[in-house]
Amino acid sequence: MTNLFNYIDRPSRIHNLTGATKLICLLLWSFAAMGTYDTRFLALLSIGGVVLFYIGHIHLKDVSFMLGFTMVFLVLNTILVYLFSPHHGTEIYGTTTYLFGMSGHFGLTAEQLFYHLNYWLKYTATIPIILLFICTTNPSEFAASLNRIGVSYSISYSVSLALRYIPDIQRQYDEISKASQARGVEMSKKASIIKRLQSASAILIPLVLTSIDRIEGITNAMELRGFGKNKKRTWYMGKKFKAADYVSMIVCAGLLVISIMLNIHNGGRFYNPFK
Repeated sequence: MTNLFNYIDRPSRIHNLTGATKLICLLLWSFAAMGTYDTRFLALLSIGGVVLFYIGHIHLKDVSFMLGFTMVFLVLNTILVYLFSPHHGTEIYGTTTYLFGMSGHFGLTAEQLFYHLNYWLKYTATIPIILLFICTTNPSEFAASLNRIGVSYSISYSVSLALRYIPDIQRQYDEISKASQARGVEMSKKASIIKRLQSASAILIPLVLTSIDRIEGITNAMELRGFGKNKKRTWYMGKKFKAADYVSMIVCAGLLVISIMLNIHNGGRFYNPFK
């Protein structure tokens, strides 16, 4: 079964951080990456994301589907950006340098190519961190950490249920798909894409019905246990903040400060090597 959004339980220093720490670091890292188009800084964040994958013991095969999906999205988006605005880079950097002897409306320029490079670096700097957060954060521990920093435990528990429910839906879809194939429904690569999409869409109805039944069961169980009656609750998976948590948040906050300082130094969000 393909892993989409699922917690992977492995011993690592990133797994040992609290869920709240990882969420704060994710937000700070994302703000730092999205706030600037400085190529040097984005390249540094991209390399840092790869290093963190190694530290978190997350393998490429664990997130291969999502990386592949992101790659297809990036390629299509890059093509569309170039088709609809082939001189956007020249407008940003203020110069025009044609490459390979090309010219005209769709002539490839160094400025446009550099803009697309920065565009890709933005995604390579943020997507790995998002996947790392999902794969290394236990939903129950994450809910406990959110409650610890002041979020209502009802909201925290709702987040936990949502994160745990995603792999459950994935598992149910896989089971219904295999049952359908056992009855003769062709969903392998032998069938055409349209046929496979039609077969996959037929799974949605039993999947929705199964999900509704499961939600009703969870709701009844929570009501019978008096969930929400008291203002506070205890957490079995709760963790205390350690030195590594504070260091991680300080480092990510420092990255955000560097991003802001680079914008000031560059006179804007874009680093311009064509001056």
